[in-house]
Amino acid sequence: MALNGRSASDSGNSGAWKFRPGLASTLAVLLLLPLLLSLGFWQLDRARLKAELQTAFAEHFERDPIPFSEIVEPGDFVHLYRRVVAGGRYDGERQVLLDNQVRDGRPGYHVLTPLRLSDGAAILVNRGWIPVGESRQILPEIAVAAEPVAVGGWLAQPANPGIRLGDAGGADRRWPRVLQYVDYERLATILEYPLHPVILLLEPEAPGGYWRDWQPRFGGIGPERHQGYAVQWFALTAALAILYLAVGVRRVPIDPRPNP
Repeated sequence: MALNGRSASDSGNSGAWKFRPGLASTLAVLLLLPLLLSLGFWQLDRARLKAELQTAFAEHFERDPIPFSEIVEPGDFVHLYRRVVAGGRYDGERQVLLDNQVRDGRPGYHVLTPLRLSDGAAILVNRGWIPVGESRQILPEIAVAAEPVAVGGWLAQPANPGIRLGDAGGADRRWPRVLQYVDYERLATILEYPLHPVILLLEPEAPGGYWRDWQPRFGGIGPERHQGYAVQWFALTAALAILYLAVGVRRVPIDPRPNP
């Protein structure tokens, strides 16, 4: 007697569910899983780093300044956002315009002026943001006084692109030099004097500067955004694993032949 079009013997031999993934799907998972996990952990590491930068900014920003000459390794992370005072003369003849600095949707530059110190070396002073103007062919006027000055501010690193394209010395050899990113060694060669691997953010109330509202912006991405990206990568990892398991589970028919 048939049951719903199938014999009783057929209904009892429907088979068992077993995990038997295909070769192609296994290879794909073996390639993609480590990649997705590494991207997730990389975003977590970026979030940790930027959280540390925020903490350093909050701790150092309101401290009393110390002489820049007392700092042995200015570029070390421990000195990030440390408030300092440096004395010297601005090199107004060889200034740098750091390109692609956007504020309130407007393109502009950060004006980086070398401050020649008493030992002959220099430190770049970020004198603030200035708009591009009507044409990139006409550079803004950024003249600075030549007399000795005492400059106060905070030690930082410039906002640089993730991918560095083009000549670190700039495509145009005129001054002020327009740069896409700061390469301290290359710039020191162009300036022909030593350059400390750090930038001094000029105090907002100091004269001789432009728009200054220093915040740990991190290119517009804070630690919370990186944590969100990490969750997305880990979610994709979990989805891939679940999909692999679902596709790999199959019903294996039972052999109808009796065991000997």
